[in-house]
Amino acid sequence: MIKNIFTPFLFTLLLSVGAAAPMQARTAVDLIEQDFQTASISVVGNVLHVLGAEDELLSIYNVTGVRVMSVKVDGSDKRYTLNLPKGCYIVKVGKLVRKVSIR
Repeated sequence: MIKNIFTPFLFTLLLSVGAAAPMQARTAVDLIEQDFQTASISVVGNVLHVLGAEDELLSIYNVTGVRVMSVKVDGSDKRYTLNLPKGCYIVKVGKLVRKVSIR
């Protein structure tokens, strides 16, 4: 019996204490870093042309996966003469990966 009388009293007391505290809604904003930099890779003959990849690492791999060249791109418009045998290669600049042919 006392339990039935005490429960609503305790509930009312807890509600009144909790209601006195001001509440604010907090908005959580997550900033997602997106890389909008667009790099491009092209090959004419044995000259590799790289645009928009300043301060990125340029790596070239042969078809067996062996890295044959690695250099840091120090400008936004760079040309590299490739002294590589004819064939297919994988060029990676930052997150951009392309297959190229040296003729």
